[in-house]
Amino acid sequence: MGWLEWLAEPLRYPFMQRALLSALLVGTICAITGSYLIVRRLALLGDAVSRAVMPGLAIAFIVGGNIFVGAFIAGVLSTALIGYIHTHSKIKEDTAMGLVFSGFFATGIILITKIQSETKVDLMHFLFGNILGVSESDLLATAVISAAVVATILLLFKELLFHSFDPLGAKAAGLPTEVLHLVLMSLIALTIVASMQSVGVVLVIALMIAPGATAYLLTRRLPSMMGLAVLLGAIASLVGLYLSYYLDIASGPAVVVVSIACFVLAFLFSPRQGLLTRLWQDRKADYAQKPAPPVVLR
Repeated sequence: MGWLEWLAEPLRYPFMQRALLSALLVGTICAITGSYLIVRRLALLGDAVSRAVMPGLAIAFIVGGNIFVGAFIAGVLSTALIGYIHTHSKIKEDTAMGLVFSGFFATGIILITKIQSETKVDLMHFLFGNILGVSESDLLATAVISAAVVATILLLFKELLFHSFDPLGAKAAGLPTEVLHLVLMSLIALTIVASMQSVGVVLVIALMIAPGATAYLLTRRLPSMMGLAVLLGAIASLVGLYLSYYLDIASGPAVVVVSIACFVLAFLFSPRQGLLTRLWQDRKADYAQKPAPPVVLR
């Protein structure tokens, strides 16, 4: 089998075509929003929001509503609750995150288990995702959410950039920092909702953090970091899906493992910050400073 046939073989199946498109969309928006989480040091908040959407989708299912809307509302509500606890008590932000995400996640598991026992409907697949089971309606919803996230980022890029690197300066300049924070948290919640079907709420944080963290080791400017993170997210999605097809392994975890592997390579071999690169440069500098042996005249 030639390499063209090797690449085309999985695409003969419609479910693989939908999975590939969904993976590319999810990889793109996860990389973009995850870059903001990294530069603002809010990776734990992304993890908290990803777990906090569970009760929202369960309650929406019980009342007959749209589970994606319910998950989005729960995600935004969790970030607002974390901020309220942090600003109205002595509790630190990381402690508030741990309390809120644990409470929301436990409530979601209880409700989903109750639904499963009474209606035989399994909502547990949202924990780890099922990208090969993405339907046309799921793909359309993911595309609409992705377009909304990218459009909002493009519209507010300068404001979000200023607010991310200098919140006090942004506030002094008259920017509505609280509104910008709420917009960013809403975009993160939307990204998680769009990723539920593909990789699940447990693994989505890896797709949000790994490409951005890898790009952070390779470049210094946020626009370059975002562009590189999107490229890395797309590559991880493609490679992960092909590995899952030919090795018969779970697709979502395969994409995540490829993303983490890219980070490990950058951590070791990044031109400026790679561990092995710096060791080699230090040894090279020590050798250059080492005095030459004296010349012995006979």
